[in-house]
Amino acid sequence: MKMADLKQRLRSDRPMTTVTLRMPEDVIEDLKRIAPLLGYSGYQPLLRAYIGQGLRADLERLEDAPIARLLENLKAQGVSEETLARAMAGLSSSSTGGS
Repeated sequence: MKMADLKQRLRSDRPMTTVTLRMPEDVIEDLKRIAPLLGYSGYQPLLRAYIGQGLRADLERLEDAPIARLLENLKAQGVSEETLARAMAGLSSSSTGGS
């Protein structure tokens, strides 16, 4: 995830929308029971945290997967580690405003 995206997601004033979600009652009761033990004010913030964690993990996995496959393919084609490292450094500096 890009730093700008992460900073945006950490803002507390992000707009919210209401979602209706059907879940088993025992799951909601468990969430209500453990939320305060984990430092959450209620089960809904805990549920949002769980969803956010899973979403961030999937986004990272899915967004980075094509690049990882490309790098492995290029290595198999004989492209040197040094060349790949320079190319990746160039991508990093261009995404952060560098040259």
